[in-house]
Amino acid sequence: MSGIPHDHYEPKGAFTKGVENRLPIIGLIYGTLMIPTPKNLNWMWIWGIVLAFCLAMQIVTGIILVMHYTPHADMAFASVEHIMRDVNGGHMLRYLHANGASLFFIAVYLHIFRGLYYGSYKAPREITWIVGMLIYLLMMATGFLGYVLPWGQMSFWGATVITGLFGAIPLIGEPIQTWLLGGPAVDNATLNRFFSLHYLLPFVIAGLVIVHIWAFHTTGNNNPTGVEVRRGSKEEAKKDTLPFWPYFVIKDLFALGVVLIAFFAVVGFMPNYLGHPDNYIEANPLATPAHIVPEWYYLPFYAILRAFTADVWVVQIASFVTGGIIDAKFFGVLAMFGAIAVMALVPWLDTSSVRSGRYRPTFKWWFWLLAIDFVVLMWAGAMPAEPPYSTISLIGATYWFAYFLVILPLLGVLEKPTTPPASIEEDFNHHYPDAPKAPAE
Repeated sequence: MSGIPHDHYEPKGAFTKGVENRLPIIGLIYGTLMIPTPKNLNWMWIWGIVLAFCLAMQIVTGIILVMHYTPHADMAFASVEHIMRDVNGGHMLRYLHANGASLFFIAVYLHIFRGLYYGSYKAPREITWIVGMLIYLLMMATGFLGYVLPWGQMSFWGATVITGLFGAIPLIGEPIQTWLLGGPAVDNATLNRFFSLHYLLPFVIAGLVIVHIWAFHTTGNNNPTGVEVRRGSKEEAKKDTLPFWPYFVIKDLFALGVVLIAFFAVVGFMPNYLGHPDNYIEANPLATPAHIVPEWYYLPFYAILRAFTADVWVVQIASFVTGGIIDAKFFGVLAMFGAIAVMALVPWLDTSSVRSGRYRPTFKWWFWLLAIDFVVLMWAGAMPAEPPYSTISLIGATYWFAYFLVILPLLGVLEKPTTPPASIEEDFNHHYPDAPKAPAE
């Protein structure tokens, strides 16, 4: 499973030998639990188990909610109210599912930014990174589809606005939009399509998660130093690593427990804090909400979408060059999806020979400015599309693209990084001089 030298499972009893010869499931589980893991992983490496928990929780709670939900435009809102009022524990299941989506995105954003800081996207982990970005895109699609299902005011008009973006694509946009909606406007056919896809996509995500885990089990985990595990011999590898069980399993479970304390506090005491009050009003195609906003986890990219208006000179140039094919609306759509695409392409945009941001002093400043920029864009996306918020969104969007397309490539040439440690063992001993030199047998 891993390129790092390690102990392999050898069945001892007749039963385990028979099973292993026919279906090596025990060896697969053993290899997963005992995989050599860099022993200097810090607390930012706990988000994987939080994400796994969120996926399992969303699937389980979603399956139960579906038993009581009616995917019909005339009955969807009432069926959600039935879940909240009449189904035993229904309100808790719905709040777990709704807030679970928020926890899912909090964890995935911390997971992504950790990867950006420590260079987890660099060779040989480019495929792992790309698979992770595909999972993120499917999460965004699944979250949007699920937000439409309660059929409240914000659900209905959010679907109208977001599907309308596809209509901005020249020539093929309107047929794609009609196909997505199942007709000329958001209606019952739209709800049925979205319900079907919302139920299906989590299982696709689960499959990609298995591929994601398999990928980094093949290449080995990155770590805060960015230095690879020594692979010359099993003895050298053991100096840099610890088995995943019990060391990191216990650490991850402890971290998960702490996160869940905060999560259940939100679910129990402020379950609607991250929602929108308009979604407790049944969808009305004749009454447009004063301010249509998506869920908070889409807001940075929603801000980028709205930042490029017809007054922006880049949009004007693009429109002139293409003879009006790329107008402001289409440019905004390109910018929104492009903001995600540049994250996916970061393995090839970052030209530095040093993997970890810990040893890149100039990079740190630009990276933390990117993190602040992301939060500012999130705030601006929740504000009305008017000055000064539109100007702030444009500045934030400009820096987002500049970071990936200009700053990262130039830093690889201009920056003078410090020297990373020679090995993971050296870094570990520096931070934990009193720790045992080897795990107890």
